[in-house]
Amino acid sequence: MSRRDLLRTTGSALLVTASLSGCDLLATDPKGSAGDSRGSARTKDKEAPGLAAQVTAGKLPSLAERLPVNPLVVEPVDRVGVYGGTWRSALLGPADTPWLGRTVGYECLLRWDTAWTTLVPNIAEGYEASADGRTYEFTLREGMRWSDGEPFGADDLVFACTDVFGDESLYPAGPPFYLTTAKGPARVAKVDDLTVTFEFADPSGLFLNNLATGGGAGLTGLPRHHLEKFHRKYNPDAETLAKDEGFPDWVELLTAKSNAWANNDLPTLCAWRVTTPVGESNRVVVERNPYYWKTDPDGRQLPYLDSVVYDVVQNDQVILLKAGNGELDMQARHINVLTNKPVLAGNREKGHFDFFTIEPCFENQMVIALNLTHDDPELRRLFQNRDVRVALSHAIDRQELITSVFQRQGLPWQAAPRRESPFYDEAFATQYLEYDESEADELLDEAGYRRRDAQGFRLLPGGRRISFDVEVASPALVPYWTDAMQLVRNYWAKVGVEMRVKAEDRALFYERKEANKPHATVWTGAGGREFDVMLDPRWYFPFSVESNFAIPWATWFTSNGESGLRPPATTRRQMELYRELRQTPDEGGRAELMRQILTMAREKFYVIGTILEEEGYGIVSDRMHNVPKSMPESHLYNTPGPTNPEQYYIEG
Repeated sequence: MSRRDLLRTTGSALLVTASLSGCDLLATDPKGSAGDSRGSARTKDKEAPGLAAQVTAGKLPSLAERLPVNPLVVEPVDRVGVYGGTWRSALLGPADTPWLGRTVGYECLLRWDTAWTTLVPNIAEGYEASADGRTYEFTLREGMRWSDGEPFGADDLVFACTDVFGDESLYPAGPPFYLTTAKGPARVAKVDDLTVTFEFADPSGLFLNNLATGGGAGLTGLPRHHLEKFHRKYNPDAETLAKDEGFPDWVELLTAKSNAWANNDLPTLCAWRVTTPVGESNRVVVERNPYYWKTDPDGRQLPYLDSVVYDVVQNDQVILLKAGNGELDMQARHINVLTNKPVLAGNREKGHFDFFTIEPCFENQMVIALNLTHDDPELRRLFQNRDVRVALSHAIDRQELITSVFQRQGLPWQAAPRRESPFYDEAFATQYLEYDESEADELLDEAGYRRRDAQGFRLLPGGRRISFDVEVASPALVPYWTDAMQLVRNYWAKVGVEMRVKAEDRALFYERKEANKPHATVWTGAGGREFDVMLDPRWYFPFSVESNFAIPWATWFTSNGESGLRPPATTRRQMELYRELRQTPDEGGRAELMRQILTMAREKFYVIGTILEEEGYGIVSDRMHNVPKSMPESHLYNTPGPTNPEQYYIEG
């Protein structure tokens, strides 16, 4: 997007484009395209029959009264659909709410286009940014309503930013990062019922991009008319109400009442509203929002589907079984791993489904992060030694990992941007990949760890054996992490380093890493393409609590030096450059600053990469249509949200 486009973009139509790249899965011929509509005909109905019946019965206003003056028009992937049907999906336990947000919760002021190339208006009908990147004005859609029929407008955004995110009792650490700069949070003001401004003391160059991520949905999911009765500012009896409902105080009450997936009475702007919330049964159900504000090109109100039903299961093998039996209509989570390809390919005909392509955005299947800030001084000194990290990288036989564990898929790769990225740096991506035990031994000797014990393991200066754990979350995002790390354990033992693989519950994994307890961890390599390199540079410098190699340094960065540990000079310089990047309204200027940060990351070599993530897949049933043949996969893209699930439909 050019600077001029950034400043002047307005509009009410969202044109959805689909990548036409095919997928060649296991050398099998697909039965048909994922987007093939099987010849469904256009209809004259402008709304779902069930809603029309409610209008006739006097239980619902007419469609004209429910739609905004300028509905957002969604161009279908293949063709306009038919009303009715239920999308069947699955959650891996009640904590798997990210899949809910990705499938039926992606409604922000702005959104990504389908191909993830630019920003487009969404809830906001238009927006303007000042040339200095300090002021942003959004124009909302006239006549837009929450799912309970109440008007949506500027008051809701001011309430969300000022009274929720800006309340220290609710957010003691301050508002979400995208609503603040080094000089404090944005001042959010209502101009009129349909216009709101965000004014920052410093320029906020990434503000618009951050609004289009899944986190941006937080701004547009807090209806003032519903939640203000739980807030002490608006209800002096909020504490009494909290006690009556079994909560210790109004903060806990409001927090619970604003949880989108745990409440069936919280109004929404999304295409479907929750009717059976998380935790109520072994299913989560969302049903059509009668006040949804988007239409197809024929003026027919979306969504086409009546409902989405998620079975809540405790084992990913159950999801795989459901997929093979044809019990899921579209799924791109938990089952779409390399080891399941043969099973699913063999069941396509019986299960009446096909594949669509997942375009990889992560730069690595498995990043090994030694904890450079561990409390143990000798281990910390060991891990902070760059030559040690280089040695351990050379000690890994990545080709054997690919052959033995990663289903012969992928390329040896460091934690560096992908070839498709404008930030691709071949030297960064390919450094220290050669499997060379002799080089690893020599580097470790020269680093001061020449002495060994009777079993051949190297010793720390104090006489202890070099021995540490690598913690792996379970269930793992990539199911082969544990097996892969067992091979790495053997590789490192050959050069005199003892490592143990420690699998643990994911909740415990997060608890420990945020407390800076692990010796080392593994995780996926976010930040491989374009937008995500800038928005989530977790592996390129200590950026957030997901920068597992140095979370206390990241805390120092995010707290502006008020807490955490002060990093070394080069790392601090990266942080200064990123702060400058955040304050740069010009896209080209941001890109140049990011390249400087990446050059330093290449030299610092904070973490050890292993295998480049390859093309993936999802499944779509023969009866589900308008699902693109290909879509990016990233938590920042919020897959499949930007493909507009409201235009998916069921027929056949």
